[in-house]
Amino acid sequence: MVAHSGHDTSGAEGMNAESGSGSMPMMSTAFFAATNTPLYSTSWTPSSAGAYAGTCIFLILLAIVYRGGFTLKHHLDAKWLASSLKRKYVVVADKTPIAEQVNSDANSTTGILTTNGIEERVRIVEAPVSHVQPWRFSVDLPRAALMTVIAGVGYLLMLAVMTFNVGYFISVLGGTLIGELIFGRFNQETHK
Repeated sequence: MVAHSGHDTSGAEGMNAESGSGSMPMMSTAFFAATNTPLYSTSWTPSSAGAYAGTCIFLILLAIVYRGGFTLKHHLDAKWLASSLKRKYVVVADKTPIAEQVNSDANSTTGILTTNGIEERVRIVEAPVSHVQPWRFSVDLPRAALMTVIAGVGYLLMLAVMTFNVGYFISVLGGTLIGELIFGRFNQETHK
């Protein structure tokens, strides 16, 4: 067996002795510190301390983008819901008109609205709280595309952690921390 120091390209020495076939490379199951651990491919192998630091900075930025993606999704979902609730509907023949539905709605109340000295009787109707919106190409396609990008970035971060390189692991955690410090306050739900 060979002591693990980053990655091993020494051929048969790096093979798993337990498999007997000599075809399975040995995988590290403990964290290690090395500056020459490949990331995503063998062509992305830092060859100096500066290149290793650049790789770690990339992982920090990638983790920040990952956290920002969830914030973007949260805000787009809120925007799409607000837009849906403001949407105007056409009354179809042989259906109860909206005005009659509002008058018979137990959740609505009446009131007087005063604007510039003019009083009007109004009926206040609350928007449905838990309402599944209909499928819309203009909303669901961008939502699915954004979630696919978020998942892809998440898997890239997972692969970096799976190298068991301490620097890569700390970089992903550090980027997550910075991303939460930047974007966390924008994901708070406000209750009325």
